[in-house]
Amino acid sequence: MTSSSHSLVSSRDNALLKDLRRLAQDSTAYRKQGQVWLEGDHLCRAALERGVAPALAVFSESFWAQAPAQWIRAAPKTVAIVDPLFASISGLESPARMGFVVPLPANPALAPGQAAVILDRVQDAGNVGSILRSAAAFGFRQVLALSGTAALWSPKVLRAGMGAHFGLRLVEGLAAADLDALGLPLLATSSHQGDFLHQAQLPWPCAWMLGHEGQGVSAELESRATARIRIAQPGGEESLNVAAAAAICLHASAGR
Repeated sequence: MTSSSHSLVSSRDNALLKDLRRLAQDSTAYRKQGQVWLEGDHLCRAALERGVAPALAVFSESFWAQAPAQWIRAAPKTVAIVDPLFASISGLESPARMGFVVPLPANPALAPGQAAVILDRVQDAGNVGSILRSAAAFGFRQVLALSGTAALWSPKVLRAGMGAHFGLRLVEGLAAADLDALGLPLLATSSHQGDFLHQAQLPWPCAWMLGHEGQGVSAELESRATARIRIAQPGGEESLNVAAAAAICLHASAGR
């Protein structure tokens, strides 16, 4: 993906525009392009604060003239796009006025002994992003995604993560057997069996296993579990949303 400094894009057929649109709207395009689209000043600021160096800064034409110098200087290349075309890139209901293209971080290896959140086929992007925020907030510095989980660097997960990505070790495409290298107690969340969270003796460090929205943690993962944990629900609901359950469980661990 290339652009010239301070250039203006006004053609729908511009190659850069097509690349940006794919990054913004295709959940796995980042894997093919090796780049990630960050839309809006909140995500862009979160990336800069974590030392991420954008390759390209993109502005709507109307915002370009008033964009703070820090945004314009953040990347070695900048481009303005006429407003209607900028809006066509966006995956947002109300398009932002700027964005960064940043290099996709290399998929790191699993870090043995480091507290982790394990995602087992969690498919809703909003749930995954929310879980990343909870992981970052409560001291779980790596998230391990098994195959079948929503793409961690997809635009929707990035938006829901609100910048949490840049403080986490994110590992994608794992199989259940890969978790054996973690060397930590594995806690499987369950809606119907196991110890109640408020009564359980939670080990630290540990790894929480969070499963598919409908099916829960797979039998293969459960067979590796050190313990099964459920959350008391005196209100009588059948189960909690996986992101809500994650926040409760990770908070409980952080307080031990």
